[in-house]
Amino acid sequence: MRVLIADDEALIRMGLKQMMQELGHMAFTANNGREALRMVHKHRPDLAILDIEMPFSNGIETAKKIAQIQPMPVIVVTAYGHDEYIEQATAVPIHGYLIKPVSLPEVKAAVSIAVQRFAEKQELERARQELQDKLETRRLVDRAKGKLMVQKGLNEEDAYHLLQLRARESRASLKDVALAVLKM
Repeated sequence: MRVLIADDEALIRMGLKQMMQELGHMAFTANNGREALRMVHKHRPDLAILDIEMPFSNGIETAKKIAQIQPMPVIVVTAYGHDEYIEQATAVPIHGYLIKPVSLPEVKAAVSIAVQRFAEKQELERARQELQDKLETRRLVDRAKGKLMVQKGLNEEDAYHLLQLRARESRASLKDVALAVLKM
């Protein structure tokens, strides 16, 4: 896995990089939020570990921008467990929160959980989109059936069969046929 590490403290950056390498990941580093965003464009990481307190763009703001550029699991690290930081972190797409100093077992667990939660979130989003598409198709087909029933004096079942027949004959989706009927 390609891991972006952004922290303005060189020792922390190097320590996290070494941990990622020990876990078998390729790591690259940035010393502030602006540089982290450049690294996202350049390296297309699979995971980001961001310090909350960094110059130019803090970890929370950087996480928001990363989510717009390339959604990925994000873990934030901080030396502080302030409620304000935790509240800010829950308002953005962050998948883990670690308080410095961090150890290899803590980082390993946080990475594993963040990657799993991110994958679950992506799967839920895919399923939501699929259901939304099916619902939209169903609505269009129902409207097209209604139009055919009125125009051609068909019952609902015959109108549906006509839509299916047109879809098979034109090798188009039922949604596309329904849209065409509605445009007539």
